[in-house]
Amino acid sequence: MMSDKANSILSKMDIKGGSPSDLEIYLFDLHGFLVLEGALSVAEVSALNRDIDALLPLKPGEWRGYVHGHNFGDNDGLNLQQIYEGGESFERLIDHPSWIEKVKYFVGGEGTFDYNHGPLFIDECFANLRGPGEAIGLHSGGHAAAKRNQFFFQHGRFMVGQGNILIALNNIGPGDGGTMVIPGSHKSNFEHPAIEKHRMYGEAASVDGVDGAVEIHLKAGDALLFVDTISHGSAERVNAGERRNIVYRYGPSWGYFRRGYGVSPELLERLTPKRREIIMPHVPLPREPQRHD
Repeated sequence: MMSDKANSILSKMDIKGGSPSDLEIYLFDLHGFLVLEGALSVAEVSALNRDIDALLPLKPGEWRGYVHGHNFGDNDGLNLQQIYEGGESFERLIDHPSWIEKVKYFVGGEGTFDYNHGPLFIDECFANLRGPGEAIGLHSGGHAAAKRNQFFFQHGRFMVGQGNILIALNNIGPGDGGTMVIPGSHKSNFEHPAIEKHRMYGEAASVDGVDGAVEIHLKAGDALLFVDTISHGSAERVNAGERRNIVYRYGPSWGYFRRGYGVSPELLERLTPKRREIIMPHVPLPREPQRHD
């Protein structure tokens, strides 16, 4: 579900599971994002919220097991980094059937990066908790031309450097501080004229009032699939209570951890082979017993 302004630009679509349809491919290429309605069940959302509650309270800089409290120091709420370390409910999201085939398709390159691994690597995953007065400013955009999150379509393939899945764990409607995007800005050659005011650490530090931006309203269990290149941020939350979502960031398998985190031995031990391949595709070649000093 989207705001009225977003609905005037995009059609609502019930898109869940499997490879993207022709219409999904067209809209993702055109706008830079898709809304996956009902991506998670009520039971899945309940388990995720329960397991987040078990990790709290946690302040920036503190650890709970292998989950790390983090924020940007810009009134942007609390991030629980490495959230896939927080329990089985988070592990299921690594290759969830509601989006994994779409992510593979848009990140692209299956069978081309190397012969030993699939195409994906999660370089960052976190739960974000945001209360009244909190937001995150406008960032990214095609004009930025960062190698990590570039958007290309070449030789019949998408080559998305960073494809994000943002999952709503409670309803996000008017006043709840929803994610805001500027449709099509993943292909922009120019930065938005208002970016200095609305960027992270800027005077406004939210996307409220930015011309061309739309606010995405989601129900609990809906997911937003978007290319990280798109200019995005959030509205300021003005309602009481807390906005909760989870973000998994997928890139090509030759990427590496964005913030210096690693994967715990315990998690690697209990994951399925497919999930292990996505979170740690970098396996050193053994030297023993062939080593010659």
